[in-house]
Amino acid sequence: MKQRKNILFVVLIAALLILVIFQFTHDDENITSSQSKTDAKIKTAFYQDINNANDDITRSRRNIITETVKKVSPAVVGINVIEIQQYRDPLGSFFDDPFFRQFFGDRRSRTREVKELGSGYIISPEGYIVTNDHVAGNASRITVTLTDGISYDAELIGSDPVSDIALLKIDGDNFPYVEPGNSDEIIIGEWAIALGNPFGLFEVNDKPTVTVGVISATGMNLEPINDRYYLNMIQTDAAINGGNSGGPLVNSLGEVIGMNTLIFTAGSQGNIGLSFAIPINKVKSIIEELKDKGKIDRNFEIGMRIQSIDESIAKYYNLDRTKGVIITKIYPGTPSDKAGLQVGDIILKINEFQINNDNTIFGVFYEFRTGQEIDIVILRDEEELHKKMILEPTR
Repeated sequence: MKQRKNILFVVLIAALLILVIFQFTHDDENITSSQSKTDAKIKTAFYQDINNANDDITRSRRNIITETVKKVSPAVVGINVIEIQQYRDPLGSFFDDPFFRQFFGDRRSRTREVKELGSGYIISPEGYIVTNDHVAGNASRITVTLTDGISYDAELIGSDPVSDIALLKIDGDNFPYVEPGNSDEIIIGEWAIALGNPFGLFEVNDKPTVTVGVISATGMNLEPINDRYYLNMIQTDAAINGGNSGGPLVNSLGEVIGMNTLIFTAGSQGNIGLSFAIPINKVKSIIEELKDKGKIDRNFEIGMRIQSIDESIAKYYNLDRTKGVIITKIYPGTPSDKAGLQVGDIILKINEFQINNDNTIFGVFYEFRTGQEIDIVILRDEEELHKKMILEPTR
């Protein structure tokens, strides 16, 4: 009997031991499973944070500048032109004698084809394109290349050398185009994006080159270049290089605010941070006239002779500066005479334009049209007066 009890006791102890081992093993499996789930959640959250960070970086790269470039780029074109230029043969002087010309021909003046390039931008779905006159105004053949790589022969609708603006047309429809902005609303310091075809790079990948800067000044009156007058220009530090001429200068909304035209090099060969664009409001008025008439009507007379003010003139008239021009002659019966201007009057301002010297006043008069009435501010006997002049047609 005692032996049976011992056996039962041993069996009971063994059963309890097995139960304890089973429970411990089961709890360990639960702990391990729970830990694995926790580790998995941590890993998932970690990689999710990385993905979110990458998404944030990607979104931050797509800013207002990149979106504007994406919007405007399809309307920017590369322009290749062929000009027929005359030049003097360096040996031409040896053939001035009729005896030699009968054998060698007249070699004093010859012609040659010159290839030039520039930029432009499409302003309507019908294929009207704006560029500079110095890019395409004298071209015998114009080829325009779009960002899809397709090239078109372009027609010169009209060109104005004075303002350096030209209007082209390519055949087709539904072309991508850009919207003009309002250059009177430009803010100094706002973003400025210049697009174009510098150095002919458009031929490499059929895409415009982009440079970014800010508007650094407005209302800049520059000295004329080859009888082209640049008044009220926009200054930007967005780099404009050779071949960028004619391309658009846009704001961060994708609106064209100017046409890239000039750079200031200060004796160097490249851009030093001073670039100039023609205001879009001036471009709009010129191209409308070119579209309607093919030219700009400036067939009016003034009827005066003027001289820039130097130090001696300023001292004689008790002026505190040398800006302005002095009238030296008035022709009878002309608009100047009818406006009541007199010899000795100093012209300080015409409409909104300040007059600095004779170059400035010539450029200012070119801003107006035949039949237009202008306001002239003069200094006479140390008193400022306003005179009205009507720009009558040349007799």
